[in-house]
Formats: sequence, structure tokens, C-alpha cells
Amino acid sequence: MAGDALSDLLKTVRLTGATFFDIEAQDPWAVCSPAPASILPRILPGADHLISYHVLTSGRCFARIVGQEAIPVEAGEVVVFTHSDPHIMSSTPDLRADPPTADVLEIAAASQTPFPINYVKDGPLSARLVCGYLACHALPFNPLLEALPPVIKAGDVEGDGGWLGQFIRLAVSEVAEKRAGSETVLTKLSELMFVDVLRRYVESLPPQQTGWLAGLRDPHLAKALALIHDRPAHNWTVEALAKESALSRTVLAERFTKIVGMPPMHYLAKWRMQIASELLSAGNSNVANIAAEIGYESEAAFSRAFKKMIGVPPSAWRLGVRAAPDFCSDETSETESEPVDPN
Repeated sequence: MAGDALSDLLKTVRLTGATFFDIEAQDPWAVCSPAPASILPRILPGADHLISYHVLTSGRCFARIVGQEAIPVEAGEVVVFTHSDPHIMSSTPDLRADPPTADVLEIAAASQTPFPINYVKDGPLSARLVCGYLACHALPFNPLLEALPPVIKAGDVEGDGGWLGQFIRLAVSEVAEKRAGSETVLTKLSELMFVDVLRRYVESLPPQQTGWLAGLRDPHLAKALALIHDRPAHNWTVEALAKESALSRTVLAERFTKIVGMPPMHYLAKWRMQIASELLSAGNSNVANIAAEIGYESEAAFSRAFKKMIGVPPSAWRLGVRAAPDFCSDETSETESEPVDPN
């Protein structure tokens, strides 16, 4: 797997964790996570994509996106809702639940330790969960999110000593001891947990699977992706990428398009604009420097390409203006075999 490409993408989209819940429950119980639009402004302002996860540290339960089939979860397993669709964790597959109130979300966001939620009236616990959120930038181009299913389940149920098992033990310890810095520790742990879940998902993909993650598993495409991510400003052509990836030009173009979902030069153009959007949002570089950093010799050419692909000019993006939801269409100014003219 092209670890460099995955790591580079995760750095560029700024994966970060925030706000955690420590849930103790007794049957029957159910808890609902609301839609991202009601969560992001309170706990992760400025982010545009939310990922939810739930670690079952003891007992068993069911996880389901509202309106879909429930998935059984055992102690030692992690369930990740990659788009944070409204979902329910419950003791039985069909229990309903109300989402937490705005007050609960705001108090949890302000807390320096995991926010406790107790569903125990009397008697022993039937389940305990550590839950949290991860945020990242989905715009203008995040091929990872586009490649992920809505729900991923992973775990070390047999106690094989894998990273997820270690994560669960460390998370339980942090929640129980409530030491200074617990939220920071859980944030870093949750980011590492998500990367491990991604690795496991990639390893489990069937041979016929397509998408960006499937491309990472193909050694030739992984090389091409790594080259693009490592040197986005280079004057790449399909021929040059093919030579470096030990494939013919035709085979690389066909395989890349079939598996990754777009031609290599189309991907290069999108990735350049993803880097540019991050640099613009950071506000530390002027447009001319950003244009040069991603391979454009002319600020005017970069500005035209950015507006054509993203839907707004670079200056507007820097101010927080975003285009309509269809701005990341496949219509770009490059052909399938040649890069955008950076001049």
C-alpha cells in the first residue's frame, strides 16, 4: 500500500479529533447521533466533514444508520460512520432514540474530559462505549472520503494484541482516570485508530474493488499516486508517470481511470487544487507563490484554472466563499492524457 500517499492525504485534509463521550448503559438502551449540520458548529467549527466512531469496550450492542439494517457489535470492536449519517447505537436492533439536546453538545464540547452519559438505573452494566468525532476537510477534493463506505466495522475481538485492542485499553484507562490532558490523548489515539481502521479496510477489499483506496493496493498505481502526491508541481505527463510506475502509457492510463475513477492528469489537477485550497485557507502565502508551489508559472493561469475547477476565484476561497455543491464536477480544463497548462 502506498503509505506515503495516504499519509500525505491525511495531512492535507487535516484530520483531527474532538469531543468524546463515555457511555454506560443498561438494557434496554439506545442513543442517537444527530446529523452533522447540528454537531459541527458546536464542536468543530470551521470543519466541513464529520466522522463518528464508537468503541464498544464491554458488552454487545447494535449500530445502524437511521432507516437501514442494524449491525451487531461485540466488545473490542469499533464502528466508524465515515459520513456521520444520523445513526443509533442500541441494545436491540430496532430501538428508537432521540438525539442529544443542543445543551448536551455544547457542554460536551467545552469539557476537558470525556462527557459521561449514564443509561443505568439499577443493576449491572450491559454495555460501555467510548464515542467521539473526527473532522477533516472534504472540499474541494478528498478522494479518501469518496472511496469509503458509510459504515466500517473493525476490531480485535479475539484479543490478538493488535492496535485496536491497545487503543481500547488506553481509551478505557484515560476515561476512567480522568487525568489532565485526557482529551488531547484521546484525540491523538482516535486519529491513530482511524488510520488503522483504514488499513484494515484496504486489506479486506475484494480483488475487483475500484476506487482510490483500491488504487493504493495496486503497486503500479500506488507508485503513480505517490509520485503525484510527492511532487505535485512537477510537469508530469502520462508517459512520465507510466515510466516511473513500470507500465506502458496506455496501460497506466486505462488502469488508473478504471480503478481510481478518473484519468491520471485529471487526478493531478484536482490534487493540485486541493493543495492550493489549503494554502489559501491558511493565509500564509500570496496567490503568486501558491501558483508556483503547485506548478503554475503564471498567477493568472492558476487563477483561471482554480475558478474553472473549484467554482470561485482564489481570493474568494481565501475569504471563505464556497461554490454550489456541484462545483467539483468532472469537467476540468485538462484532457485525459495531458495536464492543465500551467503557463
